Amino acid sequence: MTPPPSDTPGDGQLATPQGARSRLHGAGGPPAVPGTVPTPATTRDQIISRAKTWVAAQVPYSMTSYWSDGYRQDCSGYVSMAWGLPTNEWTGSLDQFGVKITKDDLQSGDILLYHNPDNPEAGSHVVIFGGWTDSDHTHYTVYEQTPPHARSQTTPYPYWNNTDKYVPYRYKGLTETTAGTKQPAADTTQPAADTTQPMAGAAGAEPASHGVPGYPGRGHFLPGAENAYLAQLRGRLQEKGFGSFYALDPGPRWSEADRRAVEAFQRTQGWRGGAADGYPGPETWRRLFVQGPAVR
Repeated sequence: MTPPPSDTPGDGQLATPQGARSRLHGAGGPPAVPGTVPTPATTRDQIISRAKTWVAAQVPYSMTSYWSDGYRQDCSGYVSMAWGLPTNEWTGSLDQFGVKITKDDLQSGDILLYHNPDNPEAGSHVVIFGGWTDSDHTHYTVYEQTPPHARSQTTPYPYWNNTDKYVPYRYKGLTETTAGTKQPAADTTQPAADTTQPMAGAAGAEPASHGVPGYPGRGHFLPGAENAYLAQLRGRLQEKGFGSFYALDPGPRWSEADRRAVEAFQRTQGWRGGAADGYPGPETWRRLFVQGPAVR
């Protein structure tokens, strides 16, 4: 895509060529067929949290490279990662994992999808909606993968160009709404172990969520977090054999090294997709600290 003329640096959109549908880490996969790919359950908070990890890491844009989490480093790979899909989808298949909604229905974690069948690889784009930034709903916070790297910024609705082409979609596997009510999740092969966000324990007492002693809640393990539980987690991961992710000092705050170490542990438990997102939920904590099975 070519951005419209602008005097403001960074507010346009460069060309965003994308790769075809593929397996995680790049092994080629067949074209997507509706109903054959599982739709892992997830929440809005988890979608945005995953989207922020690439922004924080400034993952470079590429239609042929794959990030450490296995997702292709283009716009559709980014949404596949944020939604926790078990495959790298593209703009021609992402609609199969969502339901079409209206502008008035948009909430954080939904997407705006533009698929151009006449030029699908170089003439399409998809972004994640992060919430309105004005009362008139003319601008919103975007999360997107675009050259030179993943970014988040205020963007005019629906996008800088091709304004009549973008269609809002909501992920089918969403398990909660902003009103706090549950909606049915699609069938999934992923464990739902770490899809909750429990509250931290009472002040002055050891936290315990979902019957897991010592677990303080996922909010302690998000980008920028700095606390004693992070140091405790790092120590335990190194004891469990994941010290290679800390070959370089990651510093005092939650980092990509922490997320990758946690994800590696989760994968040893047989978890995939959104269940192995690299963020410690109560089941990850239980297996690490309470009665964790041996690392495979």
